[in-house]
Amino acid sequence: MEAFFAWLSNTGLATAVRENEMLFPWTESLHVLALTIVVGSIAIVDLRLLGIASCKRPISKLMKDVLPITRVAFIGALVTGLVMFISQASTYAGNFFFQIKMLMLVLVGINVLVFHGMTVRSMAQWDTAEKVPTPVRVAGATSLLLWTCVIVFGRWIGFT
Repeated sequence: MEAFFAWLSNTGLATAVRENEMLFPWTESLHVLALTIVVGSIAIVDLRLLGIASCKRPISKLMKDVLPITRVAFIGALVTGLVMFISQASTYAGNFFFQIKMLMLVLVGINVLVFHGMTVRSMAQWDTAEKVPTPVRVAGATSLLLWTCVIVFGRWIGFT
């Protein structure tokens, strides 16, 4: 893997991002903006699942309204994150905080798959309920916790 990361770091894009005074800061700013939209829009749904906010709105309607924005912003965060990663792939790959952030993103993905693959199947039964079943609340709380960890560990990458 080290050879692959070294190759990535030596691509033209990686060199441009690393050596241009403005490219990395702009990419990082766009990454933070996209991540803010991702986490903010997901938090809207998660807080509804927890029964804390938007309790009068059906969850299905809220998800239909919010998740398309989340998906677009996630693609933006993914692209900008990859651009930043390749600029110093070997350094980032060995960074403890980067590794934990990636682990948290994998866990986020698992949580999403479980929620959309299993929990949503019974949504018709609890879509308009102010208090949803415990597994649904657990999925919302887990999502908020994992995204908070993504942000915290991501922020620490820059300090190491």
